[in-house]
Amino acid sequence: MAQNMSILFSCNLILSIFIIIFSPTTQATFSRTISKKQQSNDITHIKFYFHDYVQGPNLTAIRIAQANTTDTSPSTFGALVMIDDPLTEGPEDDSNVVGHAQGMYAFADQQEFALLMTMNFVFSGGSYDGSTLSVMGRNPVMEQVRELAVISGSGEFRFASGYAQAKTITMLDPNGATIVEYNVYVSH
Repeated sequence: MAQNMSILFSCNLILSIFIIIFSPTTQATFSRTISKKQQSNDITHIKFYFHDYVQGPNLTAIRIAQANTTDTSPSTFGALVMIDDPLTEGPEDDSNVVGHAQGMYAFADQQEFALLMTMNFVFSGGSYDGSTLSVMGRNPVMEQVRELAVISGSGEFRFASGYAQAKTITMLDPNGATIVEYNVYVSH
């Protein structure tokens, strides 16, 4: 009888282990891999104009901090500027607004005018209404064409990556604006 009890106990133990191992779990999965076949990456090219008003009555770029030595620096090193700049279809001041560049730039080079830029392109209207692209990088403003990284996005640009090329059209026009053409190439 003791031997039968031992066999029955062993069978129950094996059955219990089998059920624990092979029964479906209801716990959430921490992560899973999505194959490239399941992803549908589009590459989109967007062209717009950035209007950075640093002078005049309608400022969109405001210095919010600076180092003690910024005013004597040949490159304005140490200044931090907050922006909410309109993005337009064309370079003209009255061109259709397609969004805003919101963020900041800092004068981050002691030798030349080079900015550390971190900003969101917030799109309004059209198929990208409410979508954003986050851009960050070094912007040596005196170079003809500069390249910044697109590091993320939201809405239509969820999972975005890519790059933005900046080309200055006008520095300090009569309205106090620096106008920059942006060509953005984004995979999303």
